[in-house]
Amino acid sequence: MQKYSLLLLWLVINSTLFGQSKVMESQVMKSALLKTEVRYSIYLPDGYENSERYYPVVYLLNGYTGDETSWIESGAMQWIVDREIEQGNIQKMVIVMPDGDDRLYMNRSDGTYPYEDMFMKELLPYIQNNYRIRTGKRYTGISGLSMGGAGSLKLALKYDEHFGACAAYSSAIFTEESVTASDQEAMDGYISKAMPDMVGTKGKKRLGESYREYDVIQLVKNKDPERLKTVKIYFDCGDDDFLTLGNAQLHKELVVRQIPHEYRVRDGAHTWPFWRESLPVGLKFISDSFWK
Repeated sequence: MQKYSLLLLWLVINSTLFGQSKVMESQVMKSALLKTEVRYSIYLPDGYENSERYYPVVYLLNGYTGDETSWIESGAMQWIVDREIEQGNIQKMVIVMPDGDDRLYMNRSDGTYPYEDMFMKELLPYIQNNYRIRTGKRYTGISGLSMGGAGSLKLALKYDEHFGACAAYSSAIFTEESVTASDQEAMDGYISKAMPDMVGTKGKKRLGESYREYDVIQLVKNKDPERLKTVKIYFDCGDDDFLTLGNAQLHKELVVRQIPHEYRVRDGAHTWPFWRESLPVGLKFISDSFWK
């Protein structure tokens, strides 16, 4: 009887502490543009199913070789988000995690797989039509790690009319020197699905039109700074991460163009422990933007 009472007490405390959020993994949206099904997972906060309230939304992007379950299974996102909401650090929000399919969140350069178009023209309207989310730039954020970090920055800054805030972690941003280096087998594997024309090229040939379309630094250099200033930007990188130079270069370009942003470097590498620490910081940054 005592054991039963203790178990019941633990369940009550646990339920109170973490709420009754819900994560639905590997949902399916049919894409006419891609001519296939796109998988996504979605986090619904405590109270979603028993109310008529509309919530702000954050699109949370996975990294290279990951999928729509990575943030849930490796990133402990549900536990982290529940905790941050319970402690009052972030607002209740809907979080959408689409499968990035290793496409760099951009259209394939040969025109055969328009992932970016699918994301903007099909996925965003689909989420708006099927879940109770608040629409408009002010209530729409985007975040991600590595490939998803670069993807979130690129989408937020390119489509500034849709996204009000972005938080990116260990973003896959490269300096021109690293891209043009002769030994680029790893780079070729990373980009082959989205930019097949770059595979096999060497030197400055890698810095062609397709790569510049991907490059966040080029976007910052070339876009109207007044438009860029309408997106609140946060990004971080570990001091032992192989991407630290590219992220530092992005920071430099934003400073030169006087684009407000938050940039953090802390101890860590390109690993899940680093990203699990980044997630609550980034979500708080985005959540704070919903109030302003």
